[in-house]
Amino acid sequence: MPKLMIETKLGKAYNSSIEEFMTSPEGKKLKGKVNLIFTSPPYPLVSPKKYGNKQGEEYLKWVADVSVGLAELLTDDGSLIVEIGNSWNKGTPTMSLLPLETLMQIAKASNLHVCQQFIWHNPGKLPGPATWVNVNRERITDSFTHIWWFSKVEHPKADNRKVLTPYTKAMENLIKKGSYNHGERPSGHKISEGGFLSDNGGSIARSALIYANTGFDTEYRDWCKKKGVPQHPARMPIALADFFIKFLTDPKDLVLDPFGGSCTTGKSAEMLKRKWVCIEQNKEYLIGARGRFL
Repeated sequence: MPKLMIETKLGKAYNSSIEEFMTSPEGKKLKGKVNLIFTSPPYPLVSPKKYGNKQGEEYLKWVADVSVGLAELLTDDGSLIVEIGNSWNKGTPTMSLLPLETLMQIAKASNLHVCQQFIWHNPGKLPGPATWVNVNRERITDSFTHIWWFSKVEHPKADNRKVLTPYTKAMENLIKKGSYNHGERPSGHKISEGGFLSDNGGSIARSALIYANTGFDTEYRDWCKKKGVPQHPARMPIALADFFIKFLTDPKDLVLDPFGGSCTTGKSAEMLKRKWVCIEQNKEYLIGARGRFL
């Protein structure tokens, strides 16, 4: 049975593998009730990490099998968001296609629609892969990962007005001025005279998401140091979870992270008034995650 490690007003975190959880009474209760599954499963890395990762075809089959079970947990208008980092072929400065093959296999195995592809660019990411970037100088820093949005139906719950980005100064001045260079563009698009003059509270977000993964979780790090427990080595910025939770859910909806790590997803959901469940098989990481909910 999964062991409950964290419980808050809105959420729970269990110490369990995702396979064990989905066959447990707790997991079965979630079937058809999860509005958003937001997760970053272990990457198919050449060099294994402490948090565990499979490789090659074994990894591909494992993620595909897990995705079938996760799809059954979604509401009819729910979404699955999966972030998978890049992987490099061992001993060479060439990239593996396995991450992209995995993302495509998820859609095929689970019979989910691919709504959209996103890129998360991390401007604070350290140079890597080190051998080819820092030492041999043959490559540039690998600073982005792929995020794919899957759903059961073609029109899942989503509202981009919840994730508007602030207008630039130039756009603010244009709205204030009340006129601009309208008309037909070289691309063939025809821009109406008043097409961009309405103040909608911000600009529609782009599919390239830029969030630095630095300096965002000092309370979590301090808690882990104080308690003498290891910090999860692959934490995402909470702003990334915030974006998709705001975009694809409403308050009181249920958010699940089947590879919870340090419970960044759970913390984001808690702050945004969503119910949440996180699953993490490493007990020490969940002990450290308690520091997010003090």
